[in-house]
Amino acid sequence: MSVRLGLMALLAEGDTYGARLRSEFEERTGGTWPLNVGQVYTTLERLVRDGLVEQVGESDAEGRIAYHLTDTGRAELDTWWTTPVDRTSTPRDELTIKLALAVTAPGVDVAQVVQHQRTSTLRHLRDLTRLKRDALDRAEGTGEGADTEHGVAWLLVLENLVFAAEAEVRWLDHVESVLARHARGAQLHPHIVTVDTAGNLPAHQEGTLS
Repeated sequence: MSVRLGLMALLAEGDTYGARLRSEFEERTGGTWPLNVGQVYTTLERLVRDGLVEQVGESDAEGRIAYHLTDTGRAELDTWWTTPVDRTSTPRDELTIKLALAVTAPGVDVAQVVQHQRTSTLRHLRDLTRLKRDALDRAEGTGEGADTEHGVAWLLVLENLVFAAEAEVRWLDHVESVLARHARGAQLHPHIVTVDTAGNLPAHQEGTLS
């Protein structure tokens, strides 16, 4: 999520200061994307520079300065609400990169990498499922400290994380089956060699066609 637009969305509800924006952002998202105060104020400075946010009056007795969303900022926020999130630029996923490199790196037990990751992801999924039960109680107003408005927001965040974890487990299962299929193919056809796009044999296969 864009921290910049997240802070603007909170400021659209009323003027407030940086520390309050930080705590409100983390409360709304269940602490899933923690912010530090420095990050918040750096972002606010850029928003002020771009004319999207402005400071309100002087600092108070505690040295805090309130911020206000300008008309230009509100227009940009309105556009954000109605514009689909761009998926054309795929974010770098560390697990995907790790396994893609592990498959081609000599001496790496890829199956073990997959197993360790699956164990970790399943543990994470169990934790998320437990949190989801608590969030459901809050959203329905039956749990301790019930807060239906923030409960629904946190529930949606959790469900997104649960779906992502479940998808990751399915993908890891797929990776394992692909690796097993390729291993069987290599055992059945050890004479088959591959060439690169230039038609050259990999170093470890040189001489196999002589």
